[in-house]
Amino acid sequence: MTQAGGETGRVEARLTELGIVLPQAAAAAGAYVPFVRAGDLLFVSGQLPLLNGEMHFSGCLGAELSLEHGYASARLCALNLLAQVRAACDGNLERVRRVVKLTGFVRADAAFTAHPKVLNGASDLMMEVFGEAGRHARAAVGVASLPLDASVEIDGVFELADTPAH
Repeated sequence: MTQAGGETGRVEARLTELGIVLPQAAAAAGAYVPFVRAGDLLFVSGQLPLLNGEMHFSGCLGAELSLEHGYASARLCALNLLAQVRAACDGNLERVRRVVKLTGFVRADAAFTAHPKVLNGASDLMMEVFGEAGRHARAAVGVASLPLDASVEIDGVFELADTPAH
């Protein structure tokens, strides 16, 4: 993606540097929309660890899946969040001023207590991509089940500028 004048944007350049190719934004799978903009805030619906349209991490943390699987699952959810943000911004991630908040739901057995470490998969990605603007508030919640047997689901709130941030 290039900005006016042919320069590659800093966010797109950072994604390239990290070797990240964002997926296409998934369509809503029910009676909701993938994102809603209210003023300068963009609310992105919960994203699952889907890869090429297929569930990549299913099951329960602490039972079928390890902490490492959970971290990778959260990172994949975050990539899908960024794909939705890119779609909401007409392809221009330079409009993201900051990541405001992530809420993560971790499917886990009763003995599993490392929910925050799982969500670090998403938080670390946001900081890798956006730097200081990627630091955010967060909640990590353990649940008994998630749609499509997903291991993690994450939604997010982002602050947007009407024009690209510099």
